Amino acid sequence: MSRVEIEKKIQSENDRLAIENRKVFAEAGVLVLNIISSPGSGKTTLLEATLDRLADKMNVVVIEGDVSTERDMDRVRAHGASGIQINTGGGCHLSAKMVGAVLGQLDLGSAELVFIENVGNLICPSTYDLGEDIRMVLLSTTEGDDKPMKYPSIFHEASVAVLNKIDLLPHLTYDVEKVKKEIRVLNPDSEILELSATTGEGVDAWVEWILVKLREKKSTQT
Repeated sequence: MSRVEIEKKIQSENDRLAIENRKVFAEAGVLVLNIISSPGSGKTTLLEATLDRLADKMNVVVIEGDVSTERDMDRVRAHGASGIQINTGGGCHLSAKMVGAVLGQLDLGSAELVFIENVGNLICPSTYDLGEDIRMVLLSTTEGDDKPMKYPSIFHEASVAVLNKIDLLPHLTYDVEKVKKEIRVLNPDSEILELSATTGEGVDAWVEWILVKLREKKSTQT
């Protein structure tokens, strides 16, 4: 069997398991967001800021993906989330199988939102459906403004792109309009939000965007 055939078989099995995960999430009535970014873009910091605005209003579940440690899970728990850590032991992405294996350990019945913080990587996670409703790509101004065209797959697949660390723009040579233009070339339907998870600028708009998507999902289930 060739490498291509093996990869197709792995992807096919992942897609089958993602469908099963999606059924579990749908039965629980939760909105699921899969957050993908390179390391250091601010995924966990954004989750903390998001939880500070939502955790006292609803039960939010977080599935944390990382190579090792529970440091990020400890951080989001401190901000009011319940959830579970998945350590890949070296793998560069979460898979539908990994996510499916922990769903029985989560309190999905009382939750409204599930965030999946994927392993820090812009390549591997982009083609692995986990059963999510929304695939979000997070990029930061400190990474440089060349990321969309260098890593086109995730920007093509993500329904929303969030630009973080805009508070640092005065100190960087970062062309925001160039980044937006390239994202729209790759995915004309992608929504683009700008924020600073550290200062809070734009975070309220991000949270409202999530709540709109949550209301839309609930309306289709009634």
